[in-house]
Amino acid sequence: MMNVAPAIVILGQNSVPVARKIMSILPGATLYGLENRTSGVDVTFTNFGETLRDLFAQGTPLIGICAAGILIRTLAPMLCDKQQEPPVLAVAEDGSAVVPLLGGLGGVNDLARRIAEALDIKPAITTTGDLRLGTTLLSPPPGYHLANPDDAKKFISDLLAGAQVKLEGVAPWLSNSKLPIDPNGDLTIQVTERLVTPTANCLVYHPATIAIAISDIIDDAIPLIQQLLADATLAPASVAGIFAPITTAADPAIHALASALKVPARFFTSNQLENLLSQGYSPAQAAAIAATGTSPSFSSPDIAIAISPQPIDPNTIGQPRGRLAIIGTGPGGSQWMSPEVKEILKSATDLVGYKTYLDLIGSLADGKQRHESDNREEEARAKMALDLAASGRYVAVVSSGDPGIYAMATAVFEVCDRFSLPEWDSIDIHVAPGISAMQAAAAAIGAPLGHDFCAISLSDILKPWSAIAQRIAAAAEADFVIAFYNPVSKERTWQLAEARNILLRYRTPDTPVVLARNLGRPGQTVKAIALEQLAPDTADMRTIILVGSTKTRTIKRSDGSIWVYTPRRYLESPVIYQTGSELEKH
Repeated sequence: MMNVAPAIVILGQNSVPVARKIMSILPGATLYGLENRTSGVDVTFTNFGETLRDLFAQGTPLIGICAAGILIRTLAPMLCDKQQEPPVLAVAEDGSAVVPLLGGLGGVNDLARRIAEALDIKPAITTTGDLRLGTTLLSPPPGYHLANPDDAKKFISDLLAGAQVKLEGVAPWLSNSKLPIDPNGDLTIQVTERLVTPTANCLVYHPATIAIAISDIIDDAIPLIQQLLADATLAPASVAGIFAPITTAADPAIHALASALKVPARFFTSNQLENLLSQGYSPAQAAAIAATGTSPSFSSPDIAIAISPQPIDPNTIGQPRGRLAIIGTGPGGSQWMSPEVKEILKSATDLVGYKTYLDLIGSLADGKQRHESDNREEEARAKMALDLAASGRYVAVVSSGDPGIYAMATAVFEVCDRFSLPEWDSIDIHVAPGISAMQAAAAAIGAPLGHDFCAISLSDILKPWSAIAQRIAAAAEADFVIAFYNPVSKERTWQLAEARNILLRYRTPDTPVVLARNLGRPGQTVKAIALEQLAPDTADMRTIILVGSTKTRTIKRSDGSIWVYTPRRYLESPVIYQTGSELEKH
């Protein structure tokens, strides 16, 4: 079955509406669009063939909103093992047809049915077994694992030739199908969590009915659990998940065990286990019972194994370990957003941030829970994000620029330090960097940060002006290039003028100053002025200011534009620089 978010590939803007309909029922899907032919997509590409083949090689399900022929010709050289092929489907540009092409073992027909339902059409399924038997034996639904797929081809052929099959065990998806079920059938389908030796005339399905519960850190957990399963003749493929009290959620051994068994880890809060614990069950036993509704078949002080009468859906039991990503989207446009940040935004369940920053995310915010707040409510925003993550959500705290520079990363860690709530201990916290405003401003006009530099916020809301003034003077005396953040607001206007006056004690009036506003957004402006011209009305809160050092230089170009740079070397003698056909002496 499909367990990787698909890629939807389009070649023109007319395909976007259909793509959006498909994405609405496929959370986490990524929209790939041809460069210069599409807009508002997640990823742009220039070479269709290379992009498609790379995604296919990575095992990514592919939905091409294009002709089936182009998909077939593009992927044909890579077709060698249908056991490993991801689903590949062609969808008509107008949404009138859905054609599964590859990935029968990866659930392509089920995916085609889901897409067709969203588009209100019938899928063009041509698989004989699927049509005549009413189910895909090679691709069981979630909660079941086919133990011997190599025997399935002959098995299905025999069924289509008229053989009868007896069903041992309980599986509604099989008993409710069109299979020719007969208690005396020559063929057998066995549904069991037990280890059995399959034969050519018997398909074995392992239902995900086993819950493994752990209540404490266990040395060598992986070989220990594997041995316990073997001793009980239980199939590892029937393990539905690792279940544990929330207090163990940060234990890497539990996640390593879950990864080794290829199952999720789910956790219970103390309130969810309280009733069972009061009855005398151990924490491991309580977790096993909470997961299955049945008493454990095996238990030790820190481990319990229980078997549910029906497959377990871990998504409906307990909660995953909460995740909190503090991300920087860059100054503005999506072209400055890192691939890591885009992946986080696609996977996150909740977005927390200032409304302006959440709006900059565009379509990556689709389908997410938005939690908007005023830009000055940083502490409350951090607490909200931590509480959401503690409940098992995947939360992205959104900052512009870099989250660690005058932004939300510090706010989150400060709240963690000051309040230190125990429920926050289980959260996996990650900071994803972004391009800072000062980097973007410098790049837009040359290289003013080419030598030593520092950053100073002119906001005196969180620190006194006396400290700011002291730092400006120290940085100016040390001859740093200075990046000023938060230079002017409606309530704060005099600070920028005072900063200029301090700088003029150490800099000449013609020192280059870069003013960059709305970087990466509509209305972007980047210009250079002289230090003596710096005044409150030249900037606002959307402006980043770079003040040059005594070594910072400007280059006037023939088209009237200006480059600003700070040399990397401090040289006493003049240096000749070649720019175009002119020689400039500095």
